[in-house]
Amino acid sequence: MAASVGDHVTPGSPVKVDSGIDVGEGIHMAENGPIAILSGNLVNNSGVISVDSSAPPINSPKMGDVIIGEVNRLNEKTAELRVLHIETNEGGHRAVPALKLFADVFVSEIVDRFIPSAGDTMRKRDIVRAKVINVEPMLKATTKGDSDLGVLYAACPPCGEVLVPSETTPDFNVECPRCDYRGFRALSNGFGHGFEIPLDSDIQKLNRPGQRWSSEAESMLGHDGARPYLSPVADHRRGWSHEIPESAKRSPSSRGRGGGRPQREMHPAKCTLCGTQTKVPFKPTPGKPLRCRDCMDKVESGKASKDDLAKERGIMKKARGKAQKEYGVKLFVGGVSYDASEDDLREAFAAHGKLNDVHMAMDKETKKPRGFAFVTFADKKEAKAAIKAMNKSDFKGRRISVEESSSGGRGNSKRRRRR
Repeated sequence: MAASVGDHVTPGSPVKVDSGIDVGEGIHMAENGPIAILSGNLVNNSGVISVDSSAPPINSPKMGDVIIGEVNRLNEKTAELRVLHIETNEGGHRAVPALKLFADVFVSEIVDRFIPSAGDTMRKRDIVRAKVINVEPMLKATTKGDSDLGVLYAACPPCGEVLVPSETTPDFNVECPRCDYRGFRALSNGFGHGFEIPLDSDIQKLNRPGQRWSSEAESMLGHDGARPYLSPVADHRRGWSHEIPESAKRSPSSRGRGGGRPQREMHPAKCTLCGTQTKVPFKPTPGKPLRCRDCMDKVESGKASKDDLAKERGIMKKARGKAQKEYGVKLFVGGVSYDASEDDLREAFAAHGKLNDVHMAMDKETKKPRGFAFVTFADKKEAKAAIKAMNKSDFKGRRISVEESSSGGRGNSKRRRRR
């Protein structure tokens, strides 16, 4: 069939040319009629039909873009999407650049409730609508925060039939109309409707955001993201009642429920950029940046002003000074003789000032010294004096190195960076 104006052609495609129309660039009059000799779209300019071979813009995802992707791989804590289309980009019909072809959706960015494993909410070959939240150094996306985001299409793992939404059993929001499969998906309001979402669609309520799992669903969730085992929900081929591997069994909850992951201890913290009070699952390090989600996005996108960053540096410097007065100054001592003890170190360094702590690093398995230690002085001036006197000195038959310890450990020390 011959191509007409508006169609995309490639070299060799037959072209329909009406009477009274001339042929222009990109079209050759062959014996069997006009054919295209270039790739592009057919256009008609003032009675002259030609091939417009201008290339559309590069289809590269940006922050905030909405993408359509296929679940390509399920990892312990992430679902990897293969980007099929970028809805918010002009020229979205073009292929996505190879370096931006895959996007990771972290388990906490899938749905607004606790999920142990990404495989509990998605399966391979599911079609998903997601929003880009990070571009560099790798593409990251989320399916939270918008009722249009989530799984658009899912096939039954055992038989391949298209799954349909269901609210028959709490927490099992999809089922197979052919076999007895039922499971959970992080559903979009567009699930079962394609890309056009009806205004009255409210399928996402089946995700039951913010609610606890029912006891039946709780027993089938992934166990600490163990691989290759995900969960009965994620891997139906093993059957609903298969035995859980010992490595994947969950320990009893400290809160007395039948099972579940122990609650992580949360520590109060303040954002160093905006001052917002929050809680984090680790003990904050004084003098180190700790930012809330909004401020992290602000810094990564380059929207943080110089005044904001300068103010943050001042806050961190003040915190470091306060921490030094309260906890002292920790020194790293390398090259320590295996015959030396903590008492030997304490005696040698106490000559230069008051010590808060001396710790010799020991191997967990052999219980033998690892050849380095940490000495904490109460005063910074005394710590500097100890560095000047003890660095590159002989101690118990070995030449030791002494320097101020960084929070990142020996690998981030100044001595190691200079090499």
